[in-house]
Amino acid sequence: MVKLGLIGKTNTGKTTFFNAATLQSAEVSTYPFTTKQPNFGVTNAITPCVHVELGVKCDPRNSTCIDGWRHIPIELIDLPGLIKGAWAGKGLGNQFLSVAAQSDALLHVVDASGSVDEEGRLTDPGTGNPVADVFDIEEELVMWLMKIIERNQDRIVKSLKSGKSLAEAIAEPLLGLRITVSHVERALKETGLEKKDFENWSMIDDRNFSQTLREISKPTIIIANKMDIDTAHKFYTELVERFSDKIVVPCSAEAELILRRAEQKGLIKYIPGEESFQILDRSSLTQQQLWALEMVNERILSKYMRTGVQFAVNVAVFKLLRMNVVYPVYDIKTFTDSRGNVLPDAILLPADSTVRDLAEKIHKDLAKGLLYAVDARTGLRLPADYKPKDRDILRIHSAMSHG
Repeated sequence: MVKLGLIGKTNTGKTTFFNAATLQSAEVSTYPFTTKQPNFGVTNAITPCVHVELGVKCDPRNSTCIDGWRHIPIELIDLPGLIKGAWAGKGLGNQFLSVAAQSDALLHVVDASGSVDEEGRLTDPGTGNPVADVFDIEEELVMWLMKIIERNQDRIVKSLKSGKSLAEAIAEPLLGLRITVSHVERALKETGLEKKDFENWSMIDDRNFSQTLREISKPTIIIANKMDIDTAHKFYTELVERFSDKIVVPCSAEAELILRRAEQKGLIKYIPGEESFQILDRSSLTQQQLWALEMVNERILSKYMRTGVQFAVNVAVFKLLRMNVVYPVYDIKTFTDSRGNVLPDAILLPADSTVRDLAEKIHKDLAKGLLYAVDARTGLRLPADYKPKDRDILRIHSAMSHG
């Protein structure tokens, strides 16, 4: 399952974002380190379902389908808030960073209203510095990665002497962090260090490599949270200008939480990520509930079109991680599995994956006896090294068939 990690300082709204995305009730407070343990939950990446195009009714098994939108489960991790010096073990730093490393991509939640100081304590709106907050967290991640590589220097040198490539030697102690040889190769190439003797790397080389590797292996979206507060727009503009190489998403996790809870109670019709909601029975709402929904409309949806929570999740999965959605079927004429379920599974597959990778995700036996795949739309036979495209519907043929 794809894993997204929520990072940021204390009081930026990470846990509210987590609660909104997963509809759980993790503790929210204004005290530092409220999130003492990582919270694990399930949210969904949402994409148009192919059943609409095909004119059939789907029977989802590993996901759900609502009004033509396929909701595919992914894991969301709410991590303890970071403070300066986390990489050196200050606060809950080491625990935070080790769990952050298990994520495929990171959602960096920033208080865009400027309502937290550099230590993550609440302060008056507009007095904080969201741009500096982004740099603080980035520094912690880079320094932590640098420290790990430095700690494993002897091991890396030993691996090099045994005949391993530089990328393989560096990747070996980092594999538990979901950092691959491919990630390391790209970082070495981008920093021009692939041909430089590792033992002669300078401190600047170490830092440049660690920073590049962190960006490649843990791609990150900046979430400008608390956009419902008046001071946020100015800081949001600054974040967009300063981090023009990154995606900055305007967000109100509080607004999304209000909408999802109202939808859960049957008060409104709302699909996460939509630009509007529909009140089902106005007479059943209290004045306070009406005011809250009007506030969401006025301060968020009318200005930014969406709350940003679902949009951030979708962008992380489909843009940052470049995931394609592939539908494996058993019968290419009816688009069913062996039990007659129509389009039962929607599988998230990285863009450079092959038919063999898809087969392994379905069942290891299927991959062992893999012969070829067939495109359900065209009937074309596809080789094992074919790279499936988004919305492909494929039948896997294997000597060890698994319906």
